[in-house]
Amino acid sequence: MKTTVDISDELLKKAKRLAAKRRTTLRAIIEQGIRNTIKEQQRGAKYVLPDMSIDGKGLQAEFKNKAWSDIRDAAYEGRGS
Repeated sequence: MKTTVDISDELLKKAKRLAAKRRTTLRAIIEQGIRNTIKEQQRGAKYVLPDMSIDGKGLQAEFKNKAWSDIRDAAYEGRGS
């Protein structure tokens, strides 16, 4: 089936370069992108936040049973508005 789609000039250039590099067609690149998007949607792919924690011993004693708003206020204390 033929259809017309508006694609940004820069994206189209990148897609054409990728097609040339892979020795395939622009059509194949576009179809694969659509397939991947549909497959991802069907899987219910969810973003997994990378673990960026650092070594430490948790909260300081003064914040152990405090509400998040109290911890946030202390973190931003003295920074002015």
